[in-house]
Amino acid sequence: MEPVTMHDAHSPSPSWLPPESPLPMPVQDLRNGRLSSRRLPTSPSGIAWRRAGVMGMAVAMTLFATYQIWWVLRGDGISMLEGVLLALFVALFAWIALSFSSALAGFALLLSKRPYPLGIDEGHRPSLTTRTALLVPTYNEDPQRVLAGVQAMHESLVDTGQSACFDFFILSDTTDEDVRRKEAVAVHALRHRLGPDARVFYRRREKNTERKAGNIADWVRRFGGAYPHLLILDADSLMSGETLVRLSAAMEREPTLALIQTLPMIVNGRTFFARMQQFAGRVYGPVAAHGIAWWHGAEGNYWGHNAMIRTAAFARHAGLPRLGGGKPFEGAVLSHDFVEAALLRRGGWAVHMVPGMGGSFEEGPPSLIDMLVRDRRWCQGNLQHGAVLPARGLHWISRMHLMVGIGHYATAPMWAMLMLVGLAIPLQQAGFHLSQPQLDGFTPALYWRGGDPERFLWVFYLTMAVLLAPKVMGCIATMLDAPLRRQCGGALRIAGSALLETMMAALMAPVTMYVQSRGVAEVLAGRDSGWETQRRDDGSVPLAGLVRRYAGLSVFGAFSGVLAYLVSPALAAWMAPVVMGMVLSVPLNLLTASPSLGDRLRRAGWLRTPEEAAPPTILARALELRTPFVEAPSPTASGTIPAAEGL
Repeated sequence: MEPVTMHDAHSPSPSWLPPESPLPMPVQDLRNGRLSSRRLPTSPSGIAWRRAGVMGMAVAMTLFATYQIWWVLRGDGISMLEGVLLALFVALFAWIALSFSSALAGFALLLSKRPYPLGIDEGHRPSLTTRTALLVPTYNEDPQRVLAGVQAMHESLVDTGQSACFDFFILSDTTDEDVRRKEAVAVHALRHRLGPDARVFYRRREKNTERKAGNIADWVRRFGGAYPHLLILDADSLMSGETLVRLSAAMEREPTLALIQTLPMIVNGRTFFARMQQFAGRVYGPVAAHGIAWWHGAEGNYWGHNAMIRTAAFARHAGLPRLGGGKPFEGAVLSHDFVEAALLRRGGWAVHMVPGMGGSFEEGPPSLIDMLVRDRRWCQGNLQHGAVLPARGLHWISRMHLMVGIGHYATAPMWAMLMLVGLAIPLQQAGFHLSQPQLDGFTPALYWRGGDPERFLWVFYLTMAVLLAPKVMGCIATMLDAPLRRQCGGALRIAGSALLETMMAALMAPVTMYVQSRGVAEVLAGRDSGWETQRRDDGSVPLAGLVRRYAGLSVFGAFSGVLAYLVSPALAAWMAPVVMGMVLSVPLNLLTASPSLGDRLRRAGWLRTPEEAAPPTILARALELRTPFVEAPSPTASGTIPAAEGL
């Protein structure tokens, strides 16, 4: 390990850091710029045909479904409400049709068992000639938990024999004074345990300017010149030494490659909700990820962590500007990863996803509330991309990534509007009035089937099939892989777990739709989401807190159910799935946040994943290291632990 200068505890000079190697990272101009015409050798041959096939299928399916709905509506001419319904249906069906056609490509790719792209394979371990910095941004996180992952990765790299090519940087943006002190002590203890050959450095910023993106940019500008590659990890991320070595080797081998995004598997779920998420990610996720990797090619996307990046390309092209345009667009770029990927591609660099690589992990939120709190921040960041879309020189696939991110949140209020309009039209035609609400035998299904019953039913069946098909394809692909099938508990448990996950997701959908729709409204009104530390294990929420959050939704759901019943018991039955989801929002949150129920399901073999059945070595080691450490000798007055100032 190179000598690292230590300073007195009261000195403003950096401590526990290597010599600085500055690298300029200019702020990019979104109003000016042009797409580089440089040839990218890693772009798959026939990529245009791949994209034409996926998008052409989605367009053809949407046109077919649109024609069927238009035929049902056309009877007496299309009213304004019917026109709104048709527009909403077209947009939402196109959304799920693109997901279907992309997943179909991924399904075929999984079944074909093609080799990894970019020359990555599981055979001979490559030898590295360059250095990679592993960056661990942290913000008010439990230091012991974060550093347990760092130690597990360090040990995994030692096992590869190439740990000398990797340096760890703990990049703290912590604002809590108590956590700051614990961080310094924990880093000191980690360095003591790993010994003199360990390369683990610690830097804390006094102000967390521009949040995570600013944290990374600060490192690039101070130390980036010494490292050809960097890899960004979240506080809950883990990557095996084998995977890190193979990613670094791919960057050395492909000089036009700027970023390789892996598909992290969600692990360590304890609650019912967390285990649902990790099952869905493990069984459905690969189909979706292989599909988008197949037709995105060298114009892939970036998810902000567990991705290898070429430092020089990142420094030259990914410096983020502050956005203008008024709220909610102005300010620092929050969802920076999508924008960084787009700017890298604009600069003539390839961005790839390699979803088939193992050894990449992350943890999911322990409860629905935790997911929705995180989702609120993502909502603000993704809607902010509306100010990035007009940027000059972006590749059209990069613009599509940005639009998909925006659409992920715009679809929530659109689904809500579609349901409301689909209910309002039949009520209007039936002569509904609040002074005389009763309509014997009324149900919207009868109205919509009245014009052309067979056509209406086929459109409904088609929509449900397109919506659920990616899950079915994920289950089939898992079942056809014999080792994977056994690790997930067998075909019956996979099918049963998928059914359980789908039913619970459907019950929680009204809550998610409500919160996301409210989030969109708040963002458009200029309300900031803040930046809260995420909970990692405990999903429990006090009943009083749940009631405060969801009492209004529960009351609205109950009122809607009663009103529907007064109109017609058949209408109440038709609305039951949505009403139940709203009324049961509090008990659903309590139920799914339960670790004891999650543990019972685990023991019964439901929602099982391979990482749970046979944990990889690095996961088992990280969990073992989360137990209380034996601390190193206390820091001395000579300044073993760095002061917060100036780091």
